[in-house]
Amino acid sequence: MTYLAPLLALCLASPTQDWAKSRLEASPRHQEWVEVKNGIRPVKCFVVYPEKKGKATVVVMIHEIFGLSDWAMSMADELAEAGCIAVAPDLLSGMGPGGGRSTSFPDQQAAVEAVSGLPPDQVTGDLNAACDYAKTIPSGNGKIVVAGFCWGGGQSFRFATNRSDLSAAFVFYGPGPTDKDAVDRIKCPVYGFYGGNDSRVTSTSESTAKLMKAEKKKYEPVVYTGAGHGFMRSGEQPDALPDNKKGRSEAWKRWMTILSKIK
Repeated sequence: MTYLAPLLALCLASPTQDWAKSRLEASPRHQEWVEVKNGIRPVKCFVVYPEKKGKATVVVMIHEIFGLSDWAMSMADELAEAGCIAVAPDLLSGMGPGGGRSTSFPDQQAAVEAVSGLPPDQVTGDLNAACDYAKTIPSGNGKIVVAGFCWGGGQSFRFATNRSDLSAAFVFYGPGPTDKDAVDRIKCPVYGFYGGNDSRVTSTSESTAKLMKAEKKKYEPVVYTGAGHGFMRSGEQPDALPDNKKGRSEAWKRWMTILSKIK
């Protein structure tokens, strides 16, 4: 889908993520890697389980344009801390040097270029494989949602046009579809999270809202004043700008409130 193309120039350079790696390594939660299949294509997924009694909603999480980074895995762990099962597929599985995944690329720009060139149908197939696996997890409650950030935010919206059994789609600073027929295929509510200082993406939410309303689809976008692109990541950095930190806090609270109602 061409509507994702403008987003590529917006994904800011990802800073050193030692803080995210340290948080991930200190986690007491069960983390594991599983391999799912998109046809004959193997896709590695990072899975984190909550420490709770009872079954949980599964969040299939789509990484930023930087690939499955330390921050992306840390976010998966944070979702598990909040009580969800997180399944984070590495969409660069098998695409790296030597058939490796995100960690195999020599530098960030190489990973960005690779993610930018991923075939849309392959991404859809990989996400379908991750969702199919998610539905088999014994401790899952049968509810599957998708959430994505930056490039992954746009992919989350796009995936909602291709998967009919999702309970919700969460779009963090990613553009929506412009195709009426694609929007018509959306069966779940879509929740948008946008930065007030991210005009290139945020300005598209109004036209998306009109299209979604015309097709009688539920779409609830919220703009976080002063927050920039990528505020869910940059808002938790040690040197986070106040508006990014505030935006992240408010967005996280809203996200968790919505997720708590999906049972």
